[in-house]
Amino acid sequence: MGRVGLSTERLVRAGAELADEVGFDEVTVSALARRFDVKVASLYSHVKNSDDLRTRIALLALEELADRASDALAGRAGKDALTALANVYRDYAHEHPGRYAAAQLRLDPETAAASAGVRHAQMTRAILRGYDLTEPDRTHAVRLLGSVFHGYVGLELGGGFSHSAPDTDETWTRVLDALDALLRNWPAA
Repeated sequence: MGRVGLSTERLVRAGAELADEVGFDEVTVSALARRFDVKVASLYSHVKNSDDLRTRIALLALEELADRASDALAGRAGKDALTALANVYRDYAHEHPGRYAAAQLRLDPETAAASAGVRHAQMTRAILRGYDLTEPDRTHAVRLLGSVFHGYVGLELGGGFSHSAPDTDETWTRVLDALDALLRNWPAA
């Protein structure tokens, strides 16, 4: 039996908090054991190893993001929905940078198929129904949106836009305006 008060859920949440504090790449079972002032071996009844812990943090982050996105998208369509989804990703990344990085972790196909990542794809595709795209253009657009959201946020978090005007919020608004315009006027193949 593990130490009183320790559970897989508690360890994963603590690991997520640690990721936000020190970076997702720094999260290990050893670091988590230090946080709880226990021996590493006492955590192995709850998580297999550091990879298992990191995967569980990624799954938690995907779930949190999907729940936020679902709430933000309720009753929205078109550009309003696009903006809401984009802002969920950006806001989450700023609030929880380690968890956001965890959400980008490459999962094995079986784990990915059972994760909230599926909900992310479904919500993005639902937004695109308002733009009258058919396959394969809808898939191209899903990839474009993911690339822009994650690319912008990654550069912003890394300080890539902090050395010049205008403010990043202004640029973000312009980027979303441009994406909306592009999706409404998708180029023919």
